[in-house]
Amino acid sequence: MSRNRGQLVLIAAVVIALAFVPALAAYLQFGYAGDADAMAARDATGAATVAALDPAVDTARPELAASYTWSEREPAVTDYRHALNASVDRIENASVGSGRVVLVAYNASAASASARDACPSGPGRVFGVCDAIDGVVVQERVNGTHVVAVAFDVTIVGEGSGTYLTVVVRRSG
Repeated sequence: MSRNRGQLVLIAAVVIALAFVPALAAYLQFGYAGDADAMAARDATGAATVAALDPAVDTARPELAASYTWSEREPAVTDYRHALNASVDRIENASVGSGRVVLVAYNASAASASARDACPSGPGRVFGVCDAIDGVVVQERVNGTHVVAVAFDVTIVGEGSGTYLTVVVRRSG
């Protein structure tokens, strides 16, 4: 009788173990993706920040820079950045209530790398050279300074995580 009981316990253990196999397979297929809600919130914050930078670059009084001659391009960029900084501050402050901090900084190396591609050229366009100054790409047009693009580093910091983006925003027009 005790031999039958031992076999019964062994068979019950095998049946229980086999019942866990599909659950284990399902668990391994799902994997662990971290906190999906936090990841989606960071992605949404990054997309919203980039979307807000686009019109900010266009509306930061680019005509101010155009009032400077090409030889005065460095003070033109300084004035343009000063006008753009108000929008950048609003973008950074908009994230405070969401539990994340957004930091936006100019990226001089990304501006330099994109200067050739960002500047319009080709048949029918008689524009001068481009220059990247402190994260802002400018082009000489009729001896004036025209803002063409701005490069940013965007940092989004949340609870124990960070997202880092480099964005080059080209001006329309």
